[in-house]
Amino acid sequence: MKTYGGSAPSYATTKRWVSDFKHGRKSLKDSDRCGRPVIVNTPETISKVLEMVMRDRRFTTRHIAETLHLSHTTVHQILIKDLQMRKVSARWVPRLLTPEQKHIRLNQSRDNLALFNRDPDNFHARFVTVDETWVHHFTPETKRSSMQWKHVDSPPPKKAKATPSAGKVMTTFFWDSEGILLTDFLEKGRTVTGDYYSSLLVQLRENIKSKRPGKLTKGVLFHQDNAPPHKAAVSMATIHQCGFEIVPHPPYSPDLAPSDFHLFPNLKNHIGGKRYSTDDDVMEAVEGYFGSLSKTVFWEGINKLQYRWEKCVRLGGDYVEK
Repeated sequence: MKTYGGSAPSYATTKRWVSDFKHGRKSLKDSDRCGRPVIVNTPETISKVLEMVMRDRRFTTRHIAETLHLSHTTVHQILIKDLQMRKVSARWVPRLLTPEQKHIRLNQSRDNLALFNRDPDNFHARFVTVDETWVHHFTPETKRSSMQWKHVDSPPPKKAKATPSAGKVMTTFFWDSEGILLTDFLEKGRTVTGDYYSSLLVQLRENIKSKRPGKLTKGVLFHQDNAPPHKAAVSMATIHQCGFEIVPHPPYSPDLAPSDFHLFPNLKNHIGGKRYSTDDDVMEAVEGYFGSLSKTVFWEGINKLQYRWEKCVRLGGDYVEK
C-alpha cells in the first residue's frame, strides 16, 4: 500500500490470489459477475478525447486521462485504435512556407519536369549546377556517422558536444553528372559579388569546353539558387553570353538543390571529426575527397532531381524530405 497507494489490491484480494495459486487455480481474472461489463471507450468518451487532442495536440495521455477521469491504458487505446493517431516530433524545415511560396515551388517544379521530359535522354549530360558552402577547419561529426557497434551489456559510447571552428573557407562548386567542373576557394577578406561570380562563370565555360567536349554544343542547362550574386544583372548577362539556359529554382528551396541535399552532406560527413590547421589543409582535403569519388556519386545527385520535382508537385509545393 505504501508503494502503490489506492491502486493496490486489498489484503483480502491478495490472500484469495495466494489461495487460488496454492490450489492450482492460477487464473487471476475477476470472478464472473452478473450484468454487462463496463465499456469505457464509448462514442461519447472517444469524442471527448478527440476534442482535447484537437484543442492542444501536445497534451500527454496522462493529462488527458486525469482530466477525463479515465485510465492511462484506455486513453492510449482510444488514441491508437479508435482515432488512429500517433504522436510524432515536428520536422525541421528551412522555412514555414506561405501559400504563395508553395504555389511558386509547385509551378517551377512542373516547369522543370517539362524541361526534363522535353529531352530526358540528354538531360543529365546537359545539366550543370553551382552552389557555395563554408568548409570549416573543424566540422563536428554527425550523430549518425559516429554510431558504433556495442554489446548488449556494455554502456553506450559518449562524446562531448562540439561546434564548428571559427576558421573556415568559402568554397564554390560547379559540377555535373560526371564530376566537379570548377572549384573556387575565396580569398580571405573578399566576398562573392556579382562581378566575382561572373568571372567564375567565364572560367566555367572554358572548363566545360576542355573537360566535356560537345556539352556546349548540346546546350548547357544551368542551375543556381537565388543568392544575390547569382541574380545580379552582371551575372545574368554573363550567363546569357555563355549561352547557358537557366533552370528555374524557387526561393527557400534547398531540398530542390542537388548541392544542398546531396553533395554538401556527403562532404560534411567525410570531413566530420577531422581537424585542419590551415586553409591550405582544408582546400587539399576538399580536392582530395572529390578527386576520389566515382562518376556514379555525381550522377545520383542529379538523378534525384526528377523524383524531388515530382514529389514537390504531389505535395502541393511543400518541402520534400527524402
